[in-house]
Amino acid sequence: MNHSLESKVAVVTGGGRGLGRAIAERFGAAGATVVVSDIDGATAKKVAAGIPGATHQVCDVRDERQVAALIDATAERHGGLHIMVPNAGVGSPCPLLEMDLATWRAVTSVNLDGVFLSIRHAAPAIIASGGGSIVTLASVTATTGTPLLAHYAATKAAVVNLTKTAASELRPHGVRVNALLPGFISTDLVIPAAPRVEEILGLPAGGFDALIEQKQGRYGTAEEVAEAALFLAGDQSSFCTGGALVLDGGLGAALL
Repeated sequence: MNHSLESKVAVVTGGGRGLGRAIAERFGAAGATVVVSDIDGATAKKVAAGIPGATHQVCDVRDERQVAALIDATAERHGGLHIMVPNAGVGSPCPLLEMDLATWRAVTSVNLDGVFLSIRHAAPAIIASGGGSIVTLASVTATTGTPLLAHYAATKAAVVNLTKTAASELRPHGVRVNALLPGFISTDLVIPAAPRVEEILGLPAGGFDALIEQKQGRYGTAEEVAEAALFLAGDQSSFCTGGALVLDGGLGAALL
């Protein structure tokens, strides 16, 4: 089996930047017809313009009507849907005792509700197209307590569980569902948060980078995550469903 996605139609939410952009571009390079979706229409349009045959659509994954419209438009415009990547996500460091309900819900509404809505509406379209793959974006924070990221980590743990449940229910319909669990990746979600983490934890300037180097060797790259997403999206992973693929450079392999 090869890594071709020829004749496949793929939707990537949060595709305007970071991991979503890298995944959309990698899928396009593998031959997929890609729909780049983002709450920021300008960034989605820019990314789609660089991918042959790609289109873009604004979608706020917190709004069920917009998610349904995204899937319906994709199926109508491109003749079906084979791959869904609910990548859209948010999060910023906040101590638990300073976190109010609004802050909690701002993260859970995107990171969990958005993934649920994406799976719920994409799965019937994928089934109607003859089957395919859903690749969710969780995180290594799903596997252990993570200071300053209670809201984010809780959603990612829930995404892993949701992925496994969806895989079980959708397997008879020819839809595989797998999760990616990246460690700390050099994106515009992670890097700008470093100074705030250092401030809260009392680390010196550059202390967060030093911690990353100690625990996982280096920051991962968006392109490395995109390669893993390509594997799970394509036929080469045909016997893989309900899985949780960790990409963390060994972060979770040792206590020290």
